[in-house]
Amino acid sequence: MHFDLIDLRLFVNTVEAGSITSGAERSHLSLASASERIRGMEDNAGVTLLVRERRGVQPTAAGHMVLRHARLVLQQMQQLQSEMHDFGEGLAGQVHLLCNTSTISEHLPRPLAAFLALHPRISLHIEDRTSSQIADALRAGTAQLGIAADNVDLQGLQTLPFRPDPLVLVVPRDHALAGARSVSLADAVDLDFIGLANENALQTLLARQAQQLGKRLHFRARLNHLEAVCQLVGLGTGVAIMPRIAAQRHARALGVKGVALTDAWANRQMLICCRNFDELPAPAQALVGQLKGD
Repeated sequence: MHFDLIDLRLFVNTVEAGSITSGAERSHLSLASASERIRGMEDNAGVTLLVRERRGVQPTAAGHMVLRHARLVLQQMQQLQSEMHDFGEGLAGQVHLLCNTSTISEHLPRPLAAFLALHPRISLHIEDRTSSQIADALRAGTAQLGIAADNVDLQGLQTLPFRPDPLVLVVPRDHALAGARSVSLADAVDLDFIGLANENALQTLLARQAQQLGKRLHFRARLNHLEAVCQLVGLGTGVAIMPRIAAQRHARALGVKGVALTDAWANRQMLICCRNFDELPAPAQALVGQLKGD
C-alpha cells in the first residue's frame, strides 16, 4: 500500500469539506485529478474509503482509519518542517510540560530559569495535573512530556529520575503530633485541614486517599499558595499535607513542623516521563537534558 502526502492531504481535505470537489479546491487540484487519486487510494487499499452520496461524501469505517492516520502523518510532517526551520535559525519552539503541584512550585523554578536563559526562543507551557492524569495523557498521545510520581501506573512510558518529593503532615510546632517521628493519614484524617484550591492536583490526590479510608477531609480554608497554607497552619487553624521541601522552606519563619507520612503514596520520587525520549521534538529534548543535568 502506497499513499503519498498529496493523497493524504487530499483525503483529509475531502472528508473535512464533505465533497471531492471542495477537497480538490482546497488541495489545489483539478476535480479529475482529485477523483483519480482517491480511486487510486481505494484500489491500492482494496477497500472503499468514501461513500458517494448526492450531497457529498462520507468516510467508511476504513476511511475513518485512513483519516486518523493521515492527520497524524501530516501533523508530523508539519512538525518536522518547523523543527528543520528552527535548526536553520537557532533552536525555537514551545514545550508543553505536565507536572503536579509540588513539582511546579518547588522543583522547577531553578532549572526552568536556567533553561529559558539558554534558549531565549523556546517558550514553556506548564500545566498542573495529577500524576495519574499525566500518565494517561502521555499514553494517549495528547501530551509529549510530563513529570509524574513513581507511585502511579507508568506502564508503557519511558522514565528518567528527577527529584525525591515525599509528602509530610505539616502541623504547628506546639501541636500534639509535632513530636511524632511519623504518622499516617489515618492518624490525622479527622483533624481540621488547610489546603489548596479544589482543582489543585495535590488536593485531588488527598481527597482520593481519604476516600479510600472511608473519610472526607474537612477543610477550614483553601488558598492558592503553599506559603499561605503554612502561615495558617502556624497560626493554629489546622494542619496540612504538602511536599517536605515546601514545609522545610517555611518551617522556621512560619512556626510549623513537617512530620513524615508512613503511607506508601506519600513516599514519592518524581520522574520525567514520555512515550519515547528519542522521538521528542528538539525543544522538548533540550528541556529533558536541562532537567536531567540540573
